[in-house]
Amino acid sequence: MSLQVRHAKISAVSLAVLAGPMSFGIAGPALILGDVAGGLGSTPATATWLVTVFGWGIAVGTPLMSGLVGHRGVRATAVLCGLLVLAGSALALVAPSLPVLLFGSAAQALGAAGLTGLAMHLADSPRRMGVATASLAVVGSVSPLVGSLLSDLLSWRVVLALPVVAVLAVPAVLGQAREEPSRGRFDATGAVVLTALVTALVFVPHQPVVAGLAAIVVAAAFALHLRRAPDGFVPAVLVRSPRFLGSAGPAFALAVGNFALIYALPARLTELTTWTSAQIGVAMVWPLLFGGGLSWFVVAASARIRPRLVTTALVVAGVAAALTAAFTGWVPALLAAQAAASIAAASGQGVLAVRATSAAPEEHRAAAIGLFNLCYLLGTAFGPAIVALLVSA
Repeated sequence: MSLQVRHAKISAVSLAVLAGPMSFGIAGPALILGDVAGGLGSTPATATWLVTVFGWGIAVGTPLMSGLVGHRGVRATAVLCGLLVLAGSALALVAPSLPVLLFGSAAQALGAAGLTGLAMHLADSPRRMGVATASLAVVGSVSPLVGSLLSDLLSWRVVLALPVVAVLAVPAVLGQAREEPSRGRFDATGAVVLTALVTALVFVPHQPVVAGLAAIVVAAAFALHLRRAPDGFVPAVLVRSPRFLGSAGPAFALAVGNFALIYALPARLTELTTWTSAQIGVAMVWPLLFGGGLSWFVVAASARIRPRLVTTALVVAGVAAALTAAFTGWVPALLAAQAAASIAAASGQGVLAVRATSAAPEEHRAAAIGLFNLCYLLGTAFGPAIVALLVSA
C-alpha cells in the first residue's frame, strides 16, 4: 500500500529552516579543521575525516530516511531525524576524542539528511523546491565565515553543533503533516545493500583499490537484488529511467566541483595573499552568497525554460568554474569561479531534482527524492576528499 499523505502546506520559512542548516555540517568546518585538530591532539589531515564522515552520513541517510518516509510517514521520520541531530550535536559539544566526535558527526548527518529530504518532499512546486535548495546554498555560503568567527569567539565545538538549528522547524512539520503510513513490508535487504554501496563509494577517494573493488562487488549484489525486488527499497523504475539518471548524474558532478572548490579555495587564497582566515572567510562569502541567492531565481524560472537548455547552461558554468580554478592564480578570477560553481550546483540541485522526481510515479516520489539527493550529496563527500588527496600528494 502506498503512503497516502494529507498535510497542510508547510511555510516556505519552515522549509528553509528544515533544509538549510545541513550546510553548516558540510561547509562550516572549512576554516577550522586546524582548531579541531589542535583541540583533540590530532593533525589537520586526520581531522579531515570529520568532513568525510559527515559526507558519508548525509549520503547514507538521504535514501534511508526517504525510505522511512515512504514506510512510516513524515511525522515519524521528522521525530527520528530531529533526535539524531540533537544527539549528534550534543556529542559535538562534549566529545573527548576524535572517534567519539566522528560518531556524533555521523548521527548528526543522518538526521540532517532526513530533515533536508523532508523539506524537498514537502516542496510541491519549483518555486518552493527552490526555497529549500537555495537555503542550503545560502547557509553554505556563510558557513565558512560563521564557523571561523564562532570558533574564535566561542569554540570550534559550537560550530560543529550548528546543524541543530534545523530542529527548530520540526514542530511545524509535526503540527501540519497528516498521513496514513504504508503497511507494506520494509525492504531491509535493499536498504542494507544500498548502505554498503554508498559506504564503499564514499571511501573510494581514500582507499581507491580496496573501496573500488568493494564497490564493484556490492554493486553486483545490488543489481541482483534489484531484479528480485523491483519494487523494493530502491524502485527499479528509477534506476532504469534515462530521465532520472540524466538528472542525477549532472547533479553529482556539479556538487563535486562546488564542494571541492569550497575546501580548496582557502588554501589557495592563503598561498596568494596575506589574508587571515577570517578575511578569507569574508572574501568567500560574497561569491557563495551570490551563487546561492541567484539559484532561487534560476530554479523558479526553470519551469518556463526548456530543461535541456537549463541543464546545458549549468554544466557549462560548472566546467568553466573548475577550469578557471585549476589554471589561474588571479584572486578575482578564483572568487568568480567559486560564484559560478555555487550557482551551477545550487541551481542544479533544484532544477534537476524537479526533473528527476517528475520522472517517478507518485508512489515512488519519496524514493526518487532520496536517491537524487544521494547522488548530489555524494559530491559533498567526494569533493573535499579529492582536495585532501591532491594537497597531500
